[in-house]
Amino acid sequence: MTDLQTTTGGLPTPGPDPDESPVSSRRAVLAGAGAFGATCLLAACGTGQGGSTQGTNPNGSDFHADPAPAGSKGADAGGGSTTGTVLAAAKDVPVGGGVIKGDYVITQPTKNSFRAFSKVCTHQGCDVNKVEGGVISCPCHGSQFSITDGGVQNGPAPRPLAETTVTVTGGNVVTA
Repeated sequence: MTDLQTTTGGLPTPGPDPDESPVSSRRAVLAGAGAFGATCLLAACGTGQGGSTQGTNPNGSDFHADPAPAGSKGADAGGGSTTGTVLAAAKDVPVGGGVIKGDYVITQPTKNSFRAFSKVCTHQGCDVNKVEGGVISCPCHGSQFSITDGGVQNGPAPRPLAETTVTVTGGNVVTA
């Protein structure tokens, strides 16, 4: 028995350039789409709210030296607000300890001295879950941080917790 192949049309012939094929056309389309996407992303990064390219600082940027953690209510304030975000009632924060509320760990290392830190561990982004014995603890890999300055007391965390400046107003600990 013999194998016989039949086709309904002729064999495809290369275009004028033997290297030109449908694959290179797809590559060109994908490269163009990627360049378009990157251009849109860069254009979006260069504009402020309402399409303005001038930020809230004199140099035209929206940089803040003490930003709130991402996703927190303080991050949406825009920096121009004169009233801060309430983090906790001062009476709920024990002296020598602290509480975890929202995106923050609010501590009171000594009487009437309040501090606030991001609750996100600097090791691998887990949320800390306990304030006890003068330290803030992360359950994932055992990192511990000081309630006084957020500094690393026990690794593997490489950096202190990010701090947010707070004040006490009307019996509440609020972002400054």
